[in-house]
Amino acid sequence: MILQRIGNRGLFIGGLFEQAAQRNPDLTVTLDHVLDLDPGRGSELTVGDCADIVARAATALVAAGVRPGDKVAIFKQDGFDIFLLACAVSRVGAVPVNLSPALKGDVVAELLRRCDWPYLITDGGKFAEVLTEETKQHARAVLLASSDGDAALRLDLDGERNPVAPIRPDPSLPALITHTSGTTGVPKLVVHTAKTLQARYRPQAVGARALIRRRETVAIHVSFVHSRLVTALAIALARGFPIVIIRDPDSSHVAEILARTKPGIIEAHPNAIVAWEPLTKDPRGPLANLNCLSTTFDAIHPRTVVELLAASERKNPIHIQLYGQSEIGPTVGRVSTRKRGIDADWRCVGFPFAGMTGLRVVGADGKRPTEAQPGYVEIRSDGRALTYLGEDDRYRRQLTDGWWRMGDVGYRTKWGCLHLLDREVDTIAGFGSTLAIEDTVLARMDALLEIVVIADDSGVPTPVVVTRDESPLDLAQWHAAIADLPQMREPVQLPLAQLPRTATAKVQRLALAKLLTATPGTGSAS
Repeated sequence: MILQRIGNRGLFIGGLFEQAAQRNPDLTVTLDHVLDLDPGRGSELTVGDCADIVARAATALVAAGVRPGDKVAIFKQDGFDIFLLACAVSRVGAVPVNLSPALKGDVVAELLRRCDWPYLITDGGKFAEVLTEETKQHARAVLLASSDGDAALRLDLDGERNPVAPIRPDPSLPALITHTSGTTGVPKLVVHTAKTLQARYRPQAVGARALIRRRETVAIHVSFVHSRLVTALAIALARGFPIVIIRDPDSSHVAEILARTKPGIIEAHPNAIVAWEPLTKDPRGPLANLNCLSTTFDAIHPRTVVELLAASERKNPIHIQLYGQSEIGPTVGRVSTRKRGIDADWRCVGFPFAGMTGLRVVGADGKRPTEAQPGYVEIRSDGRALTYLGEDDRYRRQLTDGWWRMGDVGYRTKWGCLHLLDREVDTIAGFGSTLAIEDTVLARMDALLEIVVIADDSGVPTPVVVTRDESPLDLAQWHAAIADLPQMREPVQLPLAQLPRTATAKVQRLALAKLLTATPGTGSAS
């Protein structure tokens, strides 16, 4: 789109920290963990420290044989050094391939195969416990980013070498590869360029500058392998915001770090922060300074937004919801205040960015999509990724004259806002929006931590529920809460740990359906 193209020279992640350090080297980066790559740094870093780690890691990569254009897969235990390593790979002109630490060994093997013999950065634990000999054979060389494991394979950051100069390849070439959530099978490898990343950055940066005027500390809990982290950090670094990086989403841990750092901005995946609702009652006030709650890509439950904003002591805290996808970035946005109550229509996710992203909803029968007969959501944006690595035909099947099929169904009102109802694959015939039903039940039952409505093997809507403390579900309260809702089977109760989830904590609904089919009666609350 025109406003994404003007002056788009590309966003190169290899230079993010170096450029920020030139402006403000002492800007703090607080971690809730220690880096495997450089444990001696501790958890209280500066932007200058991050720039130095990236530069030394880049130099070590060149010494190990990595050259411009090479692909370098990063598959290690969770930690912020995943992103720092990606920056180092980018700095030498190579292409980082970020793989979730949660992936199984056979999936990693398939993704490495698609990368056509890349270098592989891992750690001793993954090397010994997850990666099979067959998997390792798909890598040109294996490098360890931690002190455990084979010393001969270690990525040596301490060598006495002159730092390599940063390389900026053509901004239209592959610059970063991430992967989709894999909710329907083996994840797809999404190829980003520096130009597509910059096109995603621009609408978010413009919006952030308009909505957030003063300097704020920003706390980020986003998967370290997700493309969203690129733009989130790029905006924070450009604005000079102190950064808090959260790896562990456990609510008691998050409460402690937020109470200590008092962030004004919190950015997190929606499926993670539903468990943070107890923070609203914490006497230390971890949310007292909250000015902006930002969530992207996935649907968020309104109860969570309402409760977190209510806990803020700021005058007018806001929630920014960005609807998007790994393949195309944020495309539609909406800002909510405390005035948007829990009874509002939270299926409305907002409007496209004028001059930057286009939106249309296509009816299957050629008619105008409505709530009763939703259509397919399609987006046009210069932030659209280049292709799926090794699956270009699959990528092209989602394109129609430059419009990208999102895989969601919904409709637009006469005002032009998008109402998102369901994923195409999750639609249950004659049931209505599963997302809306889930929002309604959670709003009515405080005892529930999560609810997911899926179709059983007969196509009947089946609610799967998780209670806050995993105590037995109160069936009387349940039936009162759903009395005016479409008919469903009796609920199936599971502990949170049994819900199959992606790297962004999104429930893998198809995998959940298979789990219930394979083990009939699992956790039934009836």
